[in-house]
Amino acid sequence: MKQLQAKLNGTLRPSPNLKVDGLFGPRTRTALEALQRLQSRALGNNPGTLITAGPSPASQQAYDHGAEAPAWMAIAESELGQHEIAGSRHNPRILVYHATTSLAATSDEVAWCSSFVNWVMRQAGHVGTNSAAAASWMNWGKSTDPRYGAITVIKKNGAGHDARTGSTSGFHVGFFLRSDGTHFELLGGNQSDSVKVSRFSHGGYTIRAYRWP
Repeated sequence: MKQLQAKLNGTLRPSPNLKVDGLFGPRTRTALEALQRLQSRALGNNPGTLITAGPSPASQQAYDHGAEAPAWMAIAESELGQHEIAGSRHNPRILVYHATTSLAATSDEVAWCSSFVNWVMRQAGHVGTNSAAAASWMNWGKSTDPRYGAITVIKKNGAGHDARTGSTSGFHVGFFLRSDGTHFELLGGNQSDSVKVSRFSHGGYTIRAYRWP
């Protein structure tokens, strides 16, 4: 999160002059929305607000874990705001994610959560699953307890299709941030068609795996 705040300070004009403290607070959220609008205009998409499910005010905390933060999380955070383009055009960045899987889809409308995780892990020097299927991560690496940055596989309860994640199987994969009594938070791709932080209810989803290299 600190790296993201520094990026926002260096990219936006005028600079929001965010305090680089690792907290996803209201000013960081506003600055990220401004960056997303700029990116959306550059891609010719609707420039409306793109974040709809970031951390709730009650759960704002430092996501940056200092020396304990895995290297891939800074890479994942740097992609926040990438999103699908409505219509016949496709976000070329999402196609780059897709290129890290054997499916190598050429449309940003093909479910891309696993493609995003594969791309992030490859940038961090790890071999991913090479699969566009979220469930492919269930046996990747080794099992771990819920921890910041853990690759997390979830499945929507009681349905095969999930509009929030674009999944036709109900499976989704992202990076674990935190959990409380009612919800857990993931940073992932294809969450409401974007790379973003989303909250998922424990009642609506089952966590199927936490994985670590």
